[in-house]
Amino acid sequence: MKKSIFAAILLVFKLLAFAGENKENKTVNNEQQKTEKKMGTIHLTKGEFLSKVANFEANPTEWKYLGDKPCIIDFYAAWCGPCKVVAPILEDLAKEYDGQVYIYKVDTEAEQELAGAFGIRSIPSILFCPMIGAPQMAQGALPKDSFKKAIEEVLLKK
Repeated sequence: MKKSIFAAILLVFKLLAFAGENKENKTVNNEQQKTEKKMGTIHLTKGEFLSKVANFEANPTEWKYLGDKPCIIDFYAAWCGPCKVVAPILEDLAKEYDGQVYIYKVDTEAEQELAGAFGIRSIPSILFCPMIGAPQMAQGALPKDSFKKAIEEVLLKK
């Protein structure tokens, strides 16, 4: 009888220890997921552009950036081969520079008026918008190193 009581108590302690370890592991996993989740690229409509980037309708002669962090705007089209090459690079950079730079995407097919306002004639066209100063436009599929250099030197001024 004593052996079965002792075995039952031992079993309860093992179950409690296992439950505690499992709870700690779940907490660690939840914390890892929270820290690993990073912002990706953000798709913009014309209305969102006017409120988040620059309201060129209200200020047609003066560039006034409205964001709280510098940004990159990728003017693209879904059918464009070079745009498809740039897309994963921008996704990686959005995660790498999360909290420092916004990376926006504007579909030129869906937002023709917005593309026209910026004179987009070829895609991809990339607009680099620093916090202070005029934006700079680049055209074509840039390699990741060129994007990083522009982020560091133009947007973050490092």
